[in-house]
Amino acid sequence: MTILVRVAKAGDAPDIASLITLLGYPCLPDEALARMDAVAAEPDQALLVADRDGHLCGLLCLDLMYYLPLGARTCRITALVVATSHQGEGIGRALLQAAESWARQAGSARIEVTSAAHREQAHGFYRACGYSDGSMRFVKRLGDA
Repeated sequence: MTILVRVAKAGDAPDIASLITLLGYPCLPDEALARMDAVAAEPDQALLVADRDGHLCGLLCLDLMYYLPLGARTCRITALVVATSHQGEGIGRALLQAAESWARQAGSARIEVTSAAHREQAHGFYRACGYSDGSMRFVKRLGDA
């Protein structure tokens, strides 16, 4: 079975909604479409999906930005999820490789990913893919999101 990593398209909204929900953020298809449109409107963002034989089984969203301390562009992976039934099949790794390629082509000096403290299995996956522990992240909610 072949994994095709590609940019998300409007018809992917129902599957993307399911994947975002799996990540822990409840999302309906119309909400997913609005979020996809918001990402597509930003030239320094991309939403990639993993398509295995016509079925979406993963997604990755990334964001490029200028990082003042580094004095260069950096790329942040803002979401990565693989359907539970497809974990361990190389889909997450394929999505990471595509993101790294996209970031390099965009002139990014590095790539980073944030992961909630309770996602210990994900942390092991990132380390196995060559990512190292970085700085600690602090969050303060400024609204309902």
